[in-house]
Amino acid sequence: MKTYPSSTPPTPSETPLQGPVHRWLVLALVSVALSMIVVDVTVLYTALPTLTHALSASAKEKLWIVNMYPLVVAGLLPGAGALGDRYGHRRVFMRGLVVFGVASLWAAYSPTATSLIAARAMLAVGAALMMPATLAIIRHSFPDQKERGFAIGVWAAVASGGAALGPVVGGFLLEYFWWGAVFLINVPVVVLALPLVAWFIANDAGNAQRDWDRIGSVLVLLGLLGSTYAIKAAAQNQPAWLEVLGTALLGVAFLAAFAWRQVHIHNPLIDFSLFRQRDFSSGVLAAVTVALALVGFQLVFSQWLQLVLGLSPLTAAYYMLPMPVAAFLAGPVAGLWLPRAGSKTILVAGMTMAGLGLLAAVWHYEAASWPLLIGLAVFGLGAGTAITGASSAIMFTAPPHKAGMAASIEEVSYELGGSLGVALMGSLMTASYAAALYLPEAQNFSPVVFDSLDEALLVAASLPPATANALVTAAHAAFAHAFVVVAGSIGGLLLLAALVVGLRRRDGHA
Repeated sequence: MKTYPSSTPPTPSETPLQGPVHRWLVLALVSVALSMIVVDVTVLYTALPTLTHALSASAKEKLWIVNMYPLVVAGLLPGAGALGDRYGHRRVFMRGLVVFGVASLWAAYSPTATSLIAARAMLAVGAALMMPATLAIIRHSFPDQKERGFAIGVWAAVASGGAALGPVVGGFLLEYFWWGAVFLINVPVVVLALPLVAWFIANDAGNAQRDWDRIGSVLVLLGLLGSTYAIKAAAQNQPAWLEVLGTALLGVAFLAAFAWRQVHIHNPLIDFSLFRQRDFSSGVLAAVTVALALVGFQLVFSQWLQLVLGLSPLTAAYYMLPMPVAAFLAGPVAGLWLPRAGSKTILVAGMTMAGLGLLAAVWHYEAASWPLLIGLAVFGLGAGTAITGASSAIMFTAPPHKAGMAASIEEVSYELGGSLGVALMGSLMTASYAAALYLPEAQNFSPVVFDSLDEALLVAASLPPATANALVTAAHAAFAHAFVVVAGSIGGLLLLAALVVGLRRRDGHA
């Protein structure tokens, strides 16, 4: 996740109260908070099989455990920045810290999957309050343009590094502690950070005249929740089609109402006229597609490594590292290339590289081998290149007075893409697994074995050895089929998006 600040210089009221040493402590504080936010997006990739077994979570609950956090963050982000402008960014940041700490404690000791889903929603509220405030606080604390640029660079590196570190942190904690430790680790960080934030970060009074579209924030949140729930419910083995249709219509209706409201109010959260510019809309398309690809593939890949290959969470995390690390390294290189090549070339080259790298990795999926890791690294390099191009296309196409709005759209694009990655690819994985699972007709297995590989393994644990082996073998084969379908679909989607962006003219209106 990456966000760029407005290029507008700070006003006199934004001048920081801290000295030269204090502002670097401020940077350290907001970086620590940011690392918690982004780590919580990816930390469950390695923890998911363990906590799913511990909580006896169904396939639908498993998807909600992962998807609730980025989905709610995306829904709240458009209004969170305006909330900080109105009431002061330090105040909103501290409220977010408190909410995040309490929610982490709740998540760590959740007794059921439903409780954990609710805790993840509360975590998302805290993250959404903190995320825009981190950049605003940096802007207030660094009046010098060069220092501010360096501070923003540190912020971006922490965001990318935290996403890469999440699976490793999860794997390490699960190696020595129970699954709740992946959430509990946030609590001491919050307790230590709160007094330091109150002491070192200057308080900005905010602007009471700044509008905050509460209705719009609720509409977009409900729209995203309803639409995503419909997608996931439709992919169940025996979907309730009335429920699917009802939630889909509600989700679309809320999103349509949000769009209508943004067009007709004076200070919209999102100015949809920006999407008429081809470079801007191409950047948003690439941001959503690449985020979907990264999150969707990591979700199925981590489960394949642990549930099929039998790797430990920590070992699985190491196998996943080539993707985010390569993406992080590709960003600066793509940034140096950008002025000469242009954002369109960067986007097309990045998504093409990512798609081909993923398809190459799938070709060698049957064993955790070097060709697989090289393919994953190429996938990560392409994704990092495309993300840089997408960010540049979004931020530099928008006029200067709408830079803050463009940054919000950029952030929502990545969050929405991640949510769609979990919903669409998770649903595709479930449907493909169920369709490919062939069981001996003589055995009367529970229908839940068709929901997911986790469910099948839980059922197998209570069966006689011969019957259990037959079920596990069939379930592994079905999941391998589902893994190839999902990964191949993601690779094809990346190549299709690269083609669409490449065929669009650079100038004019969409």
